[in-house]
Amino acid sequence: LDGSMDEDFIHIAGLVQFGSFSWINMLPESIVVGISNIDRKHDFTYPTNNKKDKKDFPTTGGSAKFIQSLEKEIQPFITKNYRITGSKTLIGQSLGGLLATEILFKKPTLFDHYIIVSPSLWWDDESLLKMTPVTFQQQKSIYIAVGKEGPTMERVAKELYHKLDIKEKKNYTLHFKFLEALDHGDTLHLAVYNAFEALFKQKK
Repeated sequence: LDGSMDEDFIHIAGLVQFGSFSWINMLPESIVVGISNIDRKHDFTYPTNNKKDKKDFPTTGGSAKFIQSLEKEIQPFITKNYRITGSKTLIGQSLGGLLATEILFKKPTLFDHYIIVSPSLWWDDESLLKMTPVTFQQQKSIYIAVGKEGPTMERVAKELYHKLDIKEKKNYTLHFKFLEALDHGDTLHLAVYNAFEALFKQKK
């Protein structure tokens, strides 16, 4: 997500290239799909009842349509036109992390691996954190990270981790990392590298 050339595509692609080198061998051969947006405040948010949210984000509320486009248009296009294995990873930060969490909770079958960085779970008075995620029928891996980003951002990321960190979990692995030396502006790069290492690197 946030995958245009002037957003996160280049450095995520660079991490994938580095992790795929034979002498690093951290990642399987991968295709990086960058999804750019015209209005991320619309695409990444579900409708809110919070007055301040509505004032600050006047175009809000389009995530359901965006998720539908992922499922009905983008994924089928990739499947039809590229050689894939079927293993799919979603990376989202900030509002993108909010969307990634919404997909994980509501339509988890769309992806196998979720890398959720600095998620804006304060949205709509933290209503997503009050939801019970649907049962994961297939094996998942989930990586959550947050930097030194203020009490609210740090708390909601940790609450997401604790919500998922239940004794009964059987179909997913869960990781959490607090990157206290980084902030909201520079957490993504190191968080994604650490996530790739935690989720994909084969132990020797």
